[in-house]
Amino acid sequence: MKPHHGGASGQTTLSPYQLQTNTSTFSPGDQIRVILSGTSYFEGFLLQARDAAQPESASAIGSFTLTNPDRMQLLTCNNHQGSAVSQTSDARQTEVVVIWTAPQDSPNEVQFFVTVVAHYKVFWLKVPGPIIYQHGITPHPHQTTSTHPTIQPTTPSILPGPFTSEGCGQSKSCLLDPPGCDPEKDPHCFYMSMSTEGTDKTSVMFELSGPAEGYVSFALSWDTWMGNDDVYLCIKDEDRVSVSAAFVSGRTYPEDHSQSGLSSVSWRLADGSIQCRFSRPVKLTNQGRFDLDQGYFLFLASGHTQYGEIRKHSRQPLISRDRKLITGPPQVLRGSRSPTIMKMHGALMLLAWMLTGSVGTFIASFYKPDWPNQTLFGQKVWFQVHRGLMMLTVILTVVAFCLPFIYRKGWSTDAGVHPHLGCCVLVLSLIQPIAAMHRPPPDSNRRFIFNWTHSSIGIFTEILAVATMLLGVGQTSLPLPSPWATSVLIGYVVWVASLKVALGWHSRYRKSLGSGDQQAILPEQIQQSHWVSLIKSLSLTALALVNCGLLIALLSSIADI
Repeated sequence: MKPHHGGASGQTTLSPYQLQTNTSTFSPGDQIRVILSGTSYFEGFLLQARDAAQPESASAIGSFTLTNPDRMQLLTCNNHQGSAVSQTSDARQTEVVVIWTAPQDSPNEVQFFVTVVAHYKVFWLKVPGPIIYQHGITPHPHQTTSTHPTIQPTTPSILPGPFTSEGCGQSKSCLLDPPGCDPEKDPHCFYMSMSTEGTDKTSVMFELSGPAEGYVSFALSWDTWMGNDDVYLCIKDEDRVSVSAAFVSGRTYPEDHSQSGLSSVSWRLADGSIQCRFSRPVKLTNQGRFDLDQGYFLFLASGHTQYGEIRKHSRQPLISRDRKLITGPPQVLRGSRSPTIMKMHGALMLLAWMLTGSVGTFIASFYKPDWPNQTLFGQKVWFQVHRGLMMLTVILTVVAFCLPFIYRKGWSTDAGVHPHLGCCVLVLSLIQPIAAMHRPPPDSNRRFIFNWTHSSIGIFTEILAVATMLLGVGQTSLPLPSPWATSVLIGYVVWVASLKVALGWHSRYRKSLGSGDQQAILPEQIQQSHWVSLIKSLSLTALALVNCGLLIALLSSIADI
């Protein structure tokens, strides 16, 4: 009775499906109504009747009659035609009804067994059903040989209305994203609350809410890393919601889904949000659940589902900034979807390429003729400022580049082309100072080659860095508000490009004026030089101030996520 679905083994959790019969006694030739039902959908099943005294025997007892031939089919097992029933397709259903006919040589006790497939690799193997007895046979207890016990499914109640953030910090502890949101008014509000029940505080009531895109879940964790966590899920399945507890042993699919230990389960699926409420004891023995009288980091995650199965969360989980004693006093918790180390990565990269790198290349492009008679540590002023800013840019880039690898403990396969472009920016940034150390003298015939190459690589690196930043603001580990962050970066690009084009045009215009009769226009040139110096000084000041303003805006967003 075991399906061969990609080498998957049956679920070890309690089955959400059950078998029922319309009678507990029978005589040979009687027709018995057998019903398979469950609290969640299933795509496939295999139903048989066997001798209750020898349930492990491969021999099937009796034959079945179909009530819906379009969705069910009879099977032949051990040359016994019609001794088993299965589905005809993977159409989802919650109930199946068949008729079983008792044979003339029927054993005194008959038990029904079913294997139920929720979805391909998720199935419960040989779930035991009721035992029926021939008339005159005294029923006696049986010890089932199945390792996958069934439970009587309970029907969760429907919540009468939406949750509210009223009372957060007073009668219950809450974790909200965005901070201060109200699930009663905003379906996109991620909300989790917990409150102790009774004077002895022996149980805790949890409430969970989020967008109805698939599922919302929370986890209790000893640290801020996913793995070895106690997880609770509210999963949308068509027009209903299933609530279960599970365990995550690493960055893997939650294991051992079960409702065991959960009580007072209720849910609501309306107004674009999914909400569920349940209660569990502070201590659960022999079930692998965490005790609630200790402090944990809280993870709040959501994502899509397919056929009632969860997929990888679409956003970085919201993680509480501090541990929370679950049975402790009510408080409003703060959380972040971005680890501190990734915030530092983004902040350092933005600082490097929106400020130090941008101003450094701007000075090299337009300020070489300025301060001709002034030096700084034996070199021209523009050169020292340019070199200092660009070396600082390289240092910031190297440090920021290493941080994601420290956080991920390796290469990230989910970041798209962003890390590839980042590697290119780092390599080109390192090439620039190395090449500058080997540049030929100013009077060398090969100096123009260095100047052209150095300038071209610099421009290309800056463009590549901007593209990398634009892709970086959409990363799940640094979820800056969209499209606001993208608009700020685009505004930065337009501002810098416009300023460079304007000064470039102005420089060419001055050169064209300077190519005429020098003696005749010398007094005018002296007067114009003051205006030129003023314009360039104001341009550099404007560049630094505007870039600082845009940078501060982005850094503020990073601090808030």
